[in-house]
Order: sequence, then structure tokens, then C-alpha cells
Amino acid sequence: MVDVTRRVVLQTGLVALASTMPVVGRAAVAAPAWPSSLVQAARTQIGVTTRYDPTYVRIAYPGGDVPPDRGVCTDVVIRAYRRAFGLDLQKLLHEDMKANFAAYPKAWGMKAPDPNIDHRRVPNLAAYFTRRKAALPLTEDFAAYRSGDLVTQMLPGNLTHIVIVSSKTSAEVPGRPLVIQNIGAGASEDDTLFAYQRTGHYRFAPA
Repeated sequence: MVDVTRRVVLQTGLVALASTMPVVGRAAVAAPAWPSSLVQAARTQIGVTTRYDPTYVRIAYPGGDVPPDRGVCTDVVIRAYRRAFGLDLQKLLHEDMKANFAAYPKAWGMKAPDPNIDHRRVPNLAAYFTRRKAALPLTEDFAAYRSGDLVTQMLPGNLTHIVIVSSKTSAEVPGRPLVIQNIGAGASEDDTLFAYQRTGHYRFAPA
């Protein structure tokens, strides 16, 4: 969720937490290699996106983005799908939201879709993935979370968050997947999949 409250919270406790963390479908069926392509595209953002910046800005449409050195958790997902598959979640979500505005959250008092920000809000992405029948059950079973899956979480302070499940696993707990995310200090690969409340699990294969 892109808002000023999250900026304040993350610049305090969560930024410090991120610096100490262990680093270790669509209806059409996509090729089996797509998860690894998505994860690799997400991983290339590490060291490039070095800031958490939720500032609202006007961006191009379609294909719009903020500068690559900054962004929020949703930008990791958006950039990964664009880089790996040329799939533009900004455009896909905006088109669906224009046609089905009532199906999306109204937490921000919006009266109409806004392509500058809608795709950068976690609840909107969750609604879109659910509408595309990409939602999966939540479970405590590590094996259920495959490389390339998307998981939404609730961080302290009721801050929504989204991560991409990594191909790497925890050095502390065998089999527990790492995640690629921007939780407050830029893109990183961390052992936090089970550190926070999970609110959604999605497997969104490119068509």
C-alpha cells in the first residue's frame, strides 16, 4: 500500500529489521520455466532498487514506472512480470478496473480508476489475481509455496505487503522458502515468508 503512514513506519522499525534479516493463473497454461524466469527478473532488482519510496507520482501509461532505484513492494512484482514476460500489470489491472470498478477495494475513496497508482496498491493486485482465478489456499506447509508464487501479508501497523516466493530456501529452517521483496530498504531476498501474517497466496502464470 502506497501511503505516507507506511513511509513513517517503515523508515523506523522495519528498515532496521530489513537490514538484519537473514539473506540466504491465468486460465492459459504457461511453460514450466516461467516461475524461474519471474524469480530471476525479481532478483535482478536487488542492488538496483535501493530505496523504499511510496510517493505518489504521475507515470506513463502503459508501461509506466518510477525511477528504478526506488519503489514499494508492488513495484518488485510489476517490474518482474514486465522484465520476464513483457506483461504489464499496470495496463491489465487498469483495463479490468475500468470495466469492473465495483469489484475493487474502495479504501482510498476513489471515484474512478487511476493508472498512476492503482496497480501499486496491494489490495488491488490481490483483487486482480483473485479475479483471474490465480488464488490458492493459505497453508503452513512450506512445500505449497512454490518458486514464483505471490504472497500478500499484513505487516505491523496493518500495512499491506506483497512478496515473490524465491527459488532459494532458508539457512535456518530447511525447506522454508525465501522471498524477494521491498520491505523498507530496497529490493532484497529474505527469510520472512512466515514472519508476518499471510493474507493471500497466488500463482499468476503469464498467458
